[in-house]
Amino acid sequence: MKIYGFVVIMVAVAFAFAPAKSNAQGHYAVKLTSPVAGQVLYAGQQIMVEWKHRLPNIPLAGCESELWLSLDGGRTFTWNAFLAPTSTSLLWTVPNTPTNSTVLDIRFGCDLHYPESYAPQPASMFTIAKTQ
Repeated sequence: MKIYGFVVIMVAVAFAFAPAKSNAQGHYAVKLTSPVAGQVLYAGQQIMVEWKHRLPNIPLAGCESELWLSLDGGRTFTWNAFLAPTSTSLLWTVPNTPTNSTVLDIRFGCDLHYPESYAPQPASMFTIAKTQ
């Protein structure tokens, strides 16, 4: 009987600390539209990074979007920019970091009521080349 009581308490604690997303309406989804897969960008070039997203049906106070950069095909993400939660574009200066495997991750999250959601875009991998 002691084990049963312990299990019931542990289940109750797990639900008490479950991510807020389980109570949120809908979920976050995003698709990068620019740059496109295989596109070659040049160091120093300014481009408009653009995406389409579906935000959860929640109050957006305390929410933000973040754009993260990977130079190794999405294994690690380093550079980032913080944006308004409804942002769908960013004017970006391409860094001087040549690579054939650039991936962007467009994240979304809210303080306390929606966990940070990762959305790497490996299907839209592009190249950063040295300035010609």
